[in-house]
Amino acid sequence: MPRRNSSATPPPDIAEKIVDIDVSQEMQGSFLEYAYSVIYSRALPDARDGLKPVQRRILYQMDQMGLRPDRGHVKSARVVGEVMGRLHPHGDGAIYDAMVRMAQPFALRLPMVDGHGNFGSLDDGPAASRYTEARLAAAALAMTADLDEDVVDLVPNYDNQLTQPEVLPSAIPNLLVNGASGIAVGMATNMPPHNLGEVVAAVRQLIAAPETSLDELMRFIPGPDLPEGGKIVGLEGVREAYATGRGSFRTRATTRVESITARKKGIVVTELPYMVGAERVIEKIKDAVGARKLQGVTNVQNLTDRHHGLRLVIEIKSGFNPEAVLEQLFKHTPMEESFGINNVALVDGQPRTLGLRELLQVYVAHRLEVVRRRTAYRLARATERAHLVAGLLIAIADIDEVIQVIRSSDDAETARARLMSVFELDEPQAEYILQLRLRRLTKFSRLELEAEQDELARRIQELTDILDSDERLREVVSEELAAIAAEHADPRRTVLLERPGGEAVGASAGKASGKAGSVPLEIPDDPCRVLLSGTGLVARTAEAEAPMRSGGRVAHDALTGEVPATARGHVGVVTSTGRLVRMEVIDIPGLPPTSGPPSLSGGIPLSELVALDAGEHAVGLARLEDDAAPLTLATARGTIKRVRPGDRPGNKESWTVISLEEGDRVIGALHSGDEDQLVLISSGAHLLRFSASLVRPQGRSGQGVAGMKLGDGVEVLHLAAVAEAELSAAVVVTVAGTSAALPGTTAGSAKVTPLDRYPGKGRATSGVRAQRFLRGEDALVLAWAGPEPARAVGSGGQPVELPEIDERRDGSGRPLSAPVAAVG
Repeated sequence: MPRRNSSATPPPDIAEKIVDIDVSQEMQGSFLEYAYSVIYSRALPDARDGLKPVQRRILYQMDQMGLRPDRGHVKSARVVGEVMGRLHPHGDGAIYDAMVRMAQPFALRLPMVDGHGNFGSLDDGPAASRYTEARLAAAALAMTADLDEDVVDLVPNYDNQLTQPEVLPSAIPNLLVNGASGIAVGMATNMPPHNLGEVVAAVRQLIAAPETSLDELMRFIPGPDLPEGGKIVGLEGVREAYATGRGSFRTRATTRVESITARKKGIVVTELPYMVGAERVIEKIKDAVGARKLQGVTNVQNLTDRHHGLRLVIEIKSGFNPEAVLEQLFKHTPMEESFGINNVALVDGQPRTLGLRELLQVYVAHRLEVVRRRTAYRLARATERAHLVAGLLIAIADIDEVIQVIRSSDDAETARARLMSVFELDEPQAEYILQLRLRRLTKFSRLELEAEQDELARRIQELTDILDSDERLREVVSEELAAIAAEHADPRRTVLLERPGGEAVGASAGKASGKAGSVPLEIPDDPCRVLLSGTGLVARTAEAEAPMRSGGRVAHDALTGEVPATARGHVGVVTSTGRLVRMEVIDIPGLPPTSGPPSLSGGIPLSELVALDAGEHAVGLARLEDDAAPLTLATARGTIKRVRPGDRPGNKESWTVISLEEGDRVIGALHSGDEDQLVLISSGAHLLRFSASLVRPQGRSGQGVAGMKLGDGVEVLHLAAVAEAELSAAVVVTVAGTSAALPGTTAGSAKVTPLDRYPGKGRATSGVRAQRFLRGEDALVLAWAGPEPARAVGSGGQPVELPEIDERRDGSGRPLSAPVAAVG
């Protein structure tokens, strides 16, 4: 058999199909096609509904399957199969992973899928799709609402057999609320979640005033709101991201220092940074301790459960400063993480980097278009129905002739034509009459049709007004967003701090010593002052001078108590039940040094440092030194008591400083010397001033003496102590209202009067009148006395303007612009 010549020329038909291709051009083209597919079909969300294609297809298919919140769960594998077979030309793993993320409350601020079963945690993955079940969450219904009313365009699926929405109607601003993350080719997106109520408020503001600036929008959206809470420290990166679309911020765990045993302190972690799990933190702590980067930690326990949530207890060695150890934890473990914001999303099919205002503008334009299209669709349906009802009423009015025309016609086509000719109907009306059922020929049906005709006319006019007026269209969109926020919004979980606390002191000294594990973690025991605000925040200053002398103002709040202390010392918190609770000054966050008045925006709620019982609240601060002036307490029933300094039971964390009668409570606590003047103000608008020397100091078990004589239903509101030399510089603030109104619902009237206008009286008397009530007022709801000038704040710390000084002792007050929560 002859051998075939390998160099022989192939047949002409085969040679013509061989094409020379440049490899570099082929690779470039293929890569661009791949990059395009990843960017537009997989990795980046649409700026309108905030969803990637796979997420949009999951929600749409689940809606088509009827998996609503009021129905039962179905197997996740069934959902994945339907999505993969009908809409998404990729593997089941990618679909299930996307659905799992939409069901995880720690990943999304507002989950879109209601998962039943093991959908994973921050430390572990989910169970397989055959073991879990799912249905739509309530919020997802707002994402898919009105899809059957031509509100968005439908596009073919991957095999052109079915259609799917190009974008969801998205009555929820999902992109900002739930954030997004994705890595494409040459670009990526990473957006943090936000609070639904805050975002809706900003959207409504932009709808009402399209020219609203970024600074004004940030009054509504001050920063991200992460699903697991935590704290964001340093907001400059957030502002930069809102302005340019790129920035970063640091998130910190929420912690507090507690007594693990009688001699050992511990740091309790109740919230972790975004997407950080407890097991990962424990692992990093152990690694840092093993590498001798972290000093002072003896043990870590994970006490998290379903009932109490996250609780990570980090035990501190005796003699180590918990605050300094906490700073080391922030430095060496994921208890402090950085989040890089990169707001990249698809706008008109193009990837763009968007600031906060641009993101809101895109969403507003989308919702306006959705509502406009929905209104046009409903108007067309209502107009069509009104047209048919008008024809039906004509037929019912002369039904005998209609029946005669139909019966005498040879076929339906002839009957239709004759009806159109005889009764001047058009073809749709005539066809509708031919399909009329005999039961619709009753007198009652005619009344129903006339009522329906009137309702359709009203509806058509309403829909026409919306389409003809851009202002009315915007009102509809704004009202719908308000309803969404009322149904799904919840309070903010993440605390925003302008700046972090101080760095751990002594780190450099430890390196200089050259001794491993000898890093000093104690801060200097410098003098400071502990401050308590009217809204329950506590902080300490770095200076020993009183901060109230610099204009008497504290930004965003009012001071209601202050005591001198040292950084490593202790102060007492006096509560309404007559307890004094010891509090370590080092646990209180320090305010940054400032040349002006201090701001308590760097403070923390007192409840994070002191465990209070239900219904118990702090009424003042106390010094614990033996050389302190006597502690003076006043109760609501008019009892007053001065406790001898140094009278405390050893090293107990709390003890009773006054024995209260049943139903009585402490309303104020402060230190006063014998030369001071004590001031008591009652809800009956009386003020009593007498010398503190009239009250002899007692021991802890004493019940005190009569301080102020009260009438029926009257109680003491405020206790103050003013030095004799400062009487001329002190003022009295009284706020009157009605006792029948709920606190904080009515503004009432206020009066500011110099304290020296009120004469001194004897102890156990009723004093003198401090304010005359206006019509509708029957009691004082708030009172304060202290150095001028006074500052009033609302429940959120916002300032409330007080009236000018009124020299009249018993004059009436002037109306306030807003309710007052505290004066200081």
